[in-house]
Amino acid sequence: MDTSSITQVLREGMWVAIKLGGPMLVLSMLVGVFIAIFQAVTQIHEQTLGFIFKLTVVILVLLVGGSWMMETLLDYARMIFRLMATR
Repeated sequence: MDTSSITQVLREGMWVAIKLGGPMLVLSMLVGVFIAIFQAVTQIHEQTLGFIFKLTVVILVLLVGGSWMMETLLDYARMIFRLMATR
């Protein structure tokens, strides 16, 4: 393998990591902002309130998009194994 193919594989791996982690991170961040605004308005400063809602959102994202995430990861792994077999 030359450096350009290694760079391409690493670039693809970073893109897969962003695609898999992005939805959970963005949605949990949005929920955190909404909970923070709610807590600031109502002056309820409970630590577990934000955690419970963020955990619920992450679990829902995993339930809804888990199969897509697994297929994306499997496609990337198959590509890497195919490259290893041809080299």
